[in-house]
Amino acid sequence: MTDYPLPAPGEITGWTTPPTDGGERLDGRSTVLLTADRLITGRRGDAPGTLEVVGDVPDVGPDGEGAGPAEAARRAGGGGAVLLDHKRILFVGTVAEAEAHLSSRTDLAVADIGRLDLPGSTLMPGLIETHDHLLTSGTAVEYPDYGPHEVARLTLNAARSARELLSVGVTSTQSLGARHYIDVAVREAIDNGDVRGPRVVASGPQITTTAGHSYHAGAEVDSLDQIRYEVRHHHKMGVDTIKVMATGGFMTGGSAPWFAQFSQGELDVLIAEAHRLGKWTAAHAHGVQGIERAVRAGVDYVAHASFITADGRSEFDPALADEMARAGVYVDCTITADMPQMLRRDDSYAPPARQLWEHGVKIVAGHDAGIPAVPQRGYVAGLEALEWVGLPRAEVILAATSRAAAAIGCAGITGVLAEGFEADLIAVAGDPREGLDALRDLTLVVTRGREFVPDRLEGVPVLLDDSLGGLGPIGPAATLGVWRTLAERRRTHPEV
Repeated sequence: MTDYPLPAPGEITGWTTPPTDGGERLDGRSTVLLTADRLITGRRGDAPGTLEVVGDVPDVGPDGEGAGPAEAARRAGGGGAVLLDHKRILFVGTVAEAEAHLSSRTDLAVADIGRLDLPGSTLMPGLIETHDHLLTSGTAVEYPDYGPHEVARLTLNAARSARELLSVGVTSTQSLGARHYIDVAVREAIDNGDVRGPRVVASGPQITTTAGHSYHAGAEVDSLDQIRYEVRHHHKMGVDTIKVMATGGFMTGGSAPWFAQFSQGELDVLIAEAHRLGKWTAAHAHGVQGIERAVRAGVDYVAHASFITADGRSEFDPALADEMARAGVYVDCTITADMPQMLRRDDSYAPPARQLWEHGVKIVAGHDAGIPAVPQRGYVAGLEALEWVGLPRAEVILAATSRAAAAIGCAGITGVLAEGFEADLIAVAGDPREGLDALRDLTLVVTRGREFVPDRLEGVPVLLDDSLGGLGPIGPAATLGVWRTLAERRRTHPEV
């Protein structure tokens, strides 16, 4: 009988199956040099309105024009390169600089380093969805009732949403509302490698008032003691973010989006308690009063900021915008793929992303993904809509990468291609600086050093309001129309 040596505890003795699955080229356990025609780091460029780019190889036209200079630049060591070691980035620079770096490293065996060349592509940080609802996945109902199988079905929905996000290049997401703390469980499953998905920053159920917006998710509170308990309970359940419904919303019966749901004192206690426990904080806030109270309480992130009023219209408040900028709060204006269509039909509901940015507010790419008509796969279309409403393209890319990482409490971890950051990145054919549509043409998706081969997804359907023959307002404007009509009737009533 052969005396086989026993492996040491914890020693990996090899692969039970091949080290890749489904066409993966990077297994997250190797040292690999990635090269492309250029690299967008996720930092600002030296010139105003630009992005930092490394190793920019000349573009090749659709008919091959410019192929000669591009190939000459590649042979000269142009192009951008990222050296990955397992789950982290070791080096970022031009291809020539990366090769020189490798030759100077005595701790790395060059023969054991893999290489993946992606000519014609742009390497950049993985995209980040700052406002997601993993459990609903863009279904027709915000809070579907699955009866006795609710937890199981919602968990399966969340796992599907996670793969859908990765399939469009989103490598990190902030979950801002999940019943039963399912987003916490999904985060842990992804972290453990049990399922594939992006990095998840989890909030669990939104904290709201009794019968307040999204009360269906749980966590209703009506006193300071209840607020403290709920924040502490969320902490006990393992959340990363505490989300509070500072105002009402559109999709909960009896809830008006311009009404503040908490007093200043209540929000002060909630945010302070969350920060005491080391939690990130986010506030759903449409109306001015709720936005103002959340910002003054020290919230880190505001969702929506639509400045909606009681007569059903968005009315921008420059003074409050300046206050938000001074506070350094991050804001997603929830500019979704269908926003251009909505505004063309009815511009009464127009979240002021451009105006806020002009006042110095930090705008990020959050889409309320998962609510009705907003599937996770519509992420890039949401970025295009953000550009359509007036945010410069370079700002949109920052809003989807480095600034988004800071907005969800992941500064220094992801969102930037730099030494020491996690290996979360994508490669796209072409140059997104020339058009955001390039983000749809993924040539590589990597999360924590391991490649993900995207699932095949259907396109995003066009939202129509068939109840009005396709001619009337859609989205929030349809809901607000009822309140505008009521306000107009009140104005026409005689004095009595």
